[in-house]
Amino acid sequence: MKHISILIPKGAILGSLEGSRQLFSQVNEFLKTKGAPPLFKVELVGLTKETPLSGGSFTAHSHLLIDEVEKTDLIIIPALDGDIPTALENNRDFIPWIVEKHKAGAEVASLCMGAFLLASTGLLSGRKCATHWMAEGTFRSMFPDVTLVTEKVITDQNGIYSSGGAFSYLNLILYLIEKYAGREMSNLAAKVFAIEVERDNQLSFTIFQGQKGHEDEQVKKAQEFIEQNFHEKISVDQLASMFALGRRNLERRFKKATSNTVVEYIQRVKIEAAKMSLESSRENVNEVMYKVGYTDNKAFRSTFKKFTGLSPLQYKGKYNRDLN
Repeated sequence: MKHISILIPKGAILGSLEGSRQLFSQVNEFLKTKGAPPLFKVELVGLTKETPLSGGSFTAHSHLLIDEVEKTDLIIIPALDGDIPTALENNRDFIPWIVEKHKAGAEVASLCMGAFLLASTGLLSGRKCATHWMAEGTFRSMFPDVTLVTEKVITDQNGIYSSGGAFSYLNLILYLIEKYAGREMSNLAAKVFAIEVERDNQLSFTIFQGQKGHEDEQVKKAQEFIEQNFHEKISVDQLASMFALGRRNLERRFKKATSNTVVEYIQRVKIEAAKMSLESSRENVNEVMYKVGYTDNKAFRSTFKKFTGLSPLQYKGKYNRDLN
């Protein structure tokens, strides 16, 4: 039997905690109907017997406190809510416990913003990790030694798992069910809970917000120029000249401040504008392409798919209600 410890962080989001418990517990029910023994022992593990969740709207009751857990095979870290530094401070006592259990053989999975607590353990150093795309800038600044892959729904790094934004945690739980209980159980759980399977990226959900949480004022001005003139053809040399910087100096500072190259930033701003047009207007793909400053159809479609995981036409069909 696999022992699963679902943590109850203070201020956790109820959905990812209860959703995980339900899915693993349901597998035991599936097995029961087949006359098979349960596979999972699911326990809620907290720092206190009662823990407020979701801004205090709910209270979770622990089966065990962390010092009462003798053995566990999988630790689930639910999504955190509210101010991240405060949440990490409130839950710091989980950190050495997670490290200790991992050293003893336990696997660890973070759900959405739970990645911040997992990263605080140091177990993600040099590894890849997913989290909610809205937290990209904050995560990169707090954990520069972790390779953040915001486009991914799931990461699996030798028993260290993570999931992307919000309800994509369901895909990670299905992934773990398949690993422990097999494809049949995973498919059955997906059907019973009506979960879309085989989603491997969250690019189409991402809204590029710019990365201005830095102190380099010249880079900020360059960003603002790009955002205000995305419909024009903008070159790196043009920006370097405009702000009296050498090209290499601009590129170095831009990458350091935003985690994007200048060209990537220009592309992301243009594609975000294109997405908005495709979502809200009746303009065709070519009209949108010209509107955001592209003249090469192949380059536009390739760049669009790079940042959304979909072709422009697929994206329009998915998000423009006027077409449905």
